[in-house]
Amino acid sequence: MMMKSKLTTLCYIEKDNQYLMLHRVSKKNDVNKGKWIGVGGKFEENESPEECLLREVKEETGLTLTAYRFRGIVTFCFEGYPSEYMCLYTADGFQGELAGCDEGTLKWVDKDKMESLNMWKGDFIFFDLIRKDAPFFSLKLCYDRDYYLYQAVLDGKELDIGET
Repeated sequence: MMMKSKLTTLCYIEKDNQYLMLHRVSKKNDVNKGKWIGVGGKFEENESPEECLLREVKEETGLTLTAYRFRGIVTFCFEGYPSEYMCLYTADGFQGELAGCDEGTLKWVDKDKMESLNMWKGDFIFFDLIRKDAPFFSLKLCYDRDYYLYQAVLDGKELDIGET
């Protein structure tokens, strides 16, 4: 049986040399449980990537984005699951007050402290691309059933990801 791919957005909101990060600790049966990620989520019917981004950020943070940039598309492959295609954004303009999130704890984290967070190994790859202000990119990240990153392909070229 063919499984349907997921379409999602993820955004790293920037302020004062920090990113707003979500520590996923609230949901049961969450593949991201215990991990630090940006904010975002699944597309709803007939949504564009930007509409999904704006809705998800508002739902998870209470903030309304006023300036954002589409940075790349990330293809996630997990053995035994359908592929996920994630539209990756950064944002540096927003209005409103930070609200609580039912998926975990929101926290502003210094950009130079990001590498100390418990994140997916592949997230560090696209964080580096964002940090270097890389042009729009396509990144494919493949994980096995034990969540070991075994392949990363950037713009069609395999990356040397070393040992985890």
